[in-house]
Amino acid sequence: MTTPNRTHHIRLTSHPEPGVGIRRPLHWGDPDPVRRGPVIGSVTNPADRNVIGSHGGAYSVYRALAISARALNPLARPDLHNTHPVVPVGPHPSWGDPDRIVSLDPFGHVAGEVFGEAIATGTDIRPTIAITRARLNLPEILASLAAHRIAADGEILHPNGDIAVTKIAIDPVWWLPGLARRFETSEQALRRTLFEQTGGMFPELVTRPDVSVFLPPIGGMTAYVVGEVASLADPTKRIACRVHDECNGSDVFGSDICTCRPYLIHGIEECVREAQAGGAGLVVYNRKEGRALGEVTKFLVYNARKRQEGGDSAATYFERTECVAGVQDARFQQLMPDILHWLGIRRIDRLMSMSNMKYDAIVGSGIEVGERVPIPQHLVPPDASVEMEAKKAAGYYAPDGALGEGQLGGVKGRSLDRY
Repeated sequence: MTTPNRTHHIRLTSHPEPGVGIRRPLHWGDPDPVRRGPVIGSVTNPADRNVIGSHGGAYSVYRALAISARALNPLARPDLHNTHPVVPVGPHPSWGDPDRIVSLDPFGHVAGEVFGEAIATGTDIRPTIAITRARLNLPEILASLAAHRIAADGEILHPNGDIAVTKIAIDPVWWLPGLARRFETSEQALRRTLFEQTGGMFPELVTRPDVSVFLPPIGGMTAYVVGEVASLADPTKRIACRVHDECNGSDVFGSDICTCRPYLIHGIEECVREAQAGGAGLVVYNRKEGRALGEVTKFLVYNARKRQEGGDSAATYFERTECVAGVQDARFQQLMPDILHWLGIRRIDRLMSMSNMKYDAIVGSGIEVGERVPIPQHLVPPDASVEMEAKKAAGYYAPDGALGEGQLGGVKGRSLDRY
């Protein structure tokens, strides 16, 4: 008698088999966090998972390396004692609107408290938002103090240049049905594209239609609030805001080929002034390096621009990016207003940005914008003149008057840069 060969079925995902009920289903948009349910992306107990992907965004890969190096116990769970927010945020009405916030978890900062009982009984629930206090110290602020453009008050801005802020770190949490509606596509098409363009890393995107939340392996954002956080949701307070997309070369290392760091510093100064006047300032820093095309692509474009016949020019500024990357800008701003709604903002009095993409996204989401503030000419580095002239020639950057929706001067794809 022969014994039939036995093949062992090895599952390549950490989710239960299709058809198995989720122990803690998510009801996105429910204003009650308990009824909404916790976001569980940890892998310590696959049966508890109710999302695609895992906590930590891009850092989940480093967690895997730490486990591989035997420096981290894969079963380790965080001790969340005393990690709760230093100031309360919300709840706001937008938290109960399933289409108003689709790219972050409105209850991500209170997961440790709201779901404390479940955590105590063994469910591995982790916060996706953390709120702390800090001080910023930037050399340009000292220069502004010395030039008497701003003045220390000892509370918001200190004589040594320190700026007191509330700092909020946010990991992305994507609710796929709402995300698809934002981009005017079907959820099925969105899932298929995400699956294909991540090289099939997340098969649940196409095999688990019953799981609607995805924790993408990307960077999130950090919000810096100058003044009281509660003032952001107070209609009697004036709000200054800079929504900034990452530019490592300029923001950190001071490259002068663009106006990123100068505009960021200008935004911070304006936020300080507004907070000192009784309002509040907000700087949102998004991890979207190189217009979300990445730093390698960004540097390739720099080379292509400077090596072309005739040298770098405003006329070919956007064309060279599209030639290398296939698109001028991959950031898109449809998801950007989510953090503004999470903070309860209904009006921005002074928006430090001349980007129509940002403006249209904010206003289109129902937030009123009063004034759009351009970067002062004296802050534009000499080597950034090509960039600025390209924007002006395209009818995109208009320092003499803010353009409204649809007034982009015919620029292809409405995909122009960060400012």
